[in-house]
Amino acid sequence: METYIAALDQGTTSSRAILFDRAGRIVSRAQHPFRQIYPQPGWVEHDPMEIWATGKRALAEAVDSAHIDPRSVAAIGITNQRETTILWDRRTGEPVYNAIVWQCRRTAALCGQLKADGAGGLVTDRTGLLIDAYFSGTKLRWLLDNVPGVRRRAEAGELCAGTVDTWLTWQLTGGRAHVTDCSNASRTMLFNIHTLQWDEDLCRLLDIPMCLLPDIVLSCGERGRVAEGIPGLEALAGVPICGSAGDQPAALFGQACFRPGQAKNTYGTGCFTLMNVGGTPVRSKSGLVTSVAWDVGGTPTYALEGSVFNAGSAIQWLRDELKLIDSAPECDRLAESVPDAGGVVLVPAFTGLGAPYWDMYARGTIVGITRGTTRAHIARATLDSIAFQVTDLVRTMNGDADCPITTLRVDGGASVSDILMQTQADLLRLPVDRPAMVETTAFGAAALAGLSAGVWSGMEELEGLRRSQHVFRPEREESACAGDYRRWRRAVERSAAWAEE
Repeated sequence: METYIAALDQGTTSSRAILFDRAGRIVSRAQHPFRQIYPQPGWVEHDPMEIWATGKRALAEAVDSAHIDPRSVAAIGITNQRETTILWDRRTGEPVYNAIVWQCRRTAALCGQLKADGAGGLVTDRTGLLIDAYFSGTKLRWLLDNVPGVRRRAEAGELCAGTVDTWLTWQLTGGRAHVTDCSNASRTMLFNIHTLQWDEDLCRLLDIPMCLLPDIVLSCGERGRVAEGIPGLEALAGVPICGSAGDQPAALFGQACFRPGQAKNTYGTGCFTLMNVGGTPVRSKSGLVTSVAWDVGGTPTYALEGSVFNAGSAIQWLRDELKLIDSAPECDRLAESVPDAGGVVLVPAFTGLGAPYWDMYARGTIVGITRGTTRAHIARATLDSIAFQVTDLVRTMNGDADCPITTLRVDGGASVSDILMQTQADLLRLPVDRPAMVETTAFGAAALAGLSAGVWSGMEELEGLRRSQHVFRPEREESACAGDYRRWRRAVERSAAWAEE
């Protein structure tokens, strides 16, 4: 009987499930969006029950539409939006509040106070991170301080906390497994990346009871089985959940970046550039962060990472808020209709700027508009803004790492855009390698689960499954790219200055 691996890919705007066969091919998929909740400017929330409902529905539909015997699903892998934080009742499984999303900036003031108190050195030494509202620790602190009765219940051991992988595993196992892996734990500001354990000093710093936190398990290994009686998932009862990783390290794994110096960028809601730096963490000198990419067989692999908060979300902004386009492909068509952005530069700092700037208060900026500016120029400037931000990350990464990036492997929804990928290659002066199968995040989760379940024998077999679809090489003159980049950096300065005014 053919064997399959199911990947539950829980993202920022939708929940997806993809079924892979042993050759790494997609057999079936299903996807369901969920609401984005914006209670105040800079605040972003999700309903945890919607996350679970859409994930469960996608998983059931992917298996059903494949017309296979559900018993042939050897394992399930989970990958998830990182940093997004959920707090729920240990007995009932009911969340006490909405999930606070990684994009949310509500704890910027708390982060500022922690920095002023001199906590930055401790946080970076232990976690590899910088103090920022992006990470989970201050989000959890906000829940404890602002939801009535929650701190008392937390200290009494009545509540569980976790990132989205923990929440989904809890639900799938019927509350039997309260776990996370190192790739997710290392994005909380509470996890020591050297000892691979929750850090008592950091929990004390943020006044977070350690009894809330999940157990740490390997990225590749069984952490429970699908419980009986879950509506819609009855046919999958007993299937082991054998692997999990945050979405970005999962994509690094799915891109077969198994050796130090190999790197990928995911073009999703945000952009995330990760470089495999091997078994020893590398501390950035330039505003990047270090985290655990995965822990396979008890041996951690570390990554140097730069994060862009708004990338694909800028295209969504054109569609949903400005109504300039009806779909993401229309953005490409418009951008291709003009030779360049006509001097327009967009900085999509809707929720601040991530690496290497780490400016929580910067806001979006458009400069260079003239009477001749059209929606095509704005579409082109939007795609350019994504490529500029990734250029920032790769240039910074090359300055930090011993071995510079020579090829950038790419994936994510916006990587299907030929014009964006060509612009990226032109700016970086590097080949940009897009795989034939761009669902590398989901495949990374499936690969971790499949390794544990014995579907694949090891890294070499997984590496052999990756195939390139197209390699984009620099075409535009380097001088033109340099001029574009200088304009971008000046626009970034204006975005930062806006908040100060």
